[in-house]
Amino acid sequence: MSRTRTERLVNLVICLLSTRRFLTAAQIAATVPGYEHDPEDARDHEAFQRKFERDKAELRDLGVPLETGTASAFDTEPGYRIAQREYALPEIPLEPDEAAAVGIAARLWQHAGLAAAASSGLAKLRAAGIDVDPQATLGVEPVVTVDPTFAPLTAAARDRRTVTFDYRIPENDAASTRRLQPWGVVCWRGRWYVVGHDVDRDATRCFRLSRIVGAVKATGRPGAFTPPTGVDLISHVARWSGPVERTGRATVLARPGRAAGLRRWAEETTPGPAGDVLVLSYADPDRLAGALVGYGADVRVLEPPEVREAVVQRLKEIAARHEAATAGALR
Repeated sequence: MSRTRTERLVNLVICLLSTRRFLTAAQIAATVPGYEHDPEDARDHEAFQRKFERDKAELRDLGVPLETGTASAFDTEPGYRIAQREYALPEIPLEPDEAAAVGIAARLWQHAGLAAAASSGLAKLRAAGIDVDPQATLGVEPVVTVDPTFAPLTAAARDRRTVTFDYRIPENDAASTRRLQPWGVVCWRGRWYVVGHDVDRDATRCFRLSRIVGAVKATGRPGAFTPPTGVDLISHVARWSGPVERTGRATVLARPGRAAGLRRWAEETTPGPAGDVLVLSYADPDRLAGALVGYGADVRVLEPPEVREAVVQRLKEIAARHEAATAGALR
């Protein structure tokens, strides 16, 4: 399925989930990006109808509960909506690493350019006087942040355009300019990297996004290069970054029968009256904190202070985001 059609279908789902009433095809065409056409032009309108019929069939094939009906007995044209109760998934328990993967996917979805179009569509619904449910799509709120250079680099990799950027390594204070043909952007050990062909060094290189200084600029025409087939970007980043040295040891208290993922990771486990004391080796306190907060109240850090403080900071950030989201929903 093409990226354009994927975006249109996602926006159509968001539109039909966010309204409590049936929307006619004309209202959908005026709201959802990708359906723009001139209704007075017979050929243009016929093309829209064929596209809309294909998209409805696609949604039903995907298992989306698309309903057809009318808002009132006086309406002659049928409308469409998605049954939220049938669309919603049951509660799915996730391990911390699985939750992190879902969060990254949500952030990727937002940065693919879909979130802005979706927000625009909801604004059009409100402007048309259609009741919109602000809670309908809260489940796809991104929970993992990415670097500002993520979007231009993924766009350049998709369009096969060379990019230039200033890059600073820890050994040097001054940044140097790099020219790269990007093959893709990947996440490794909680950090984002771009892998590609370094034009000036005529070699494969990867760069950590957090070390890029300033803006990423695309140069040249699209389709200027062809990435090698079958290249494993993750493996390249793993070889470049080297092995993890787990020099730290953290002690946490886990409730009886809980935190199974941590128990598999633990080097030592000591049963106690209040729970089991687990000893975990770690390399980065922030990454360890990210894993621990996923277990909520089932886990409490005993030592060292750097890990305990990192967990507290993570929890404060989560609470702040929740308060901001709640305040935005109530406005």
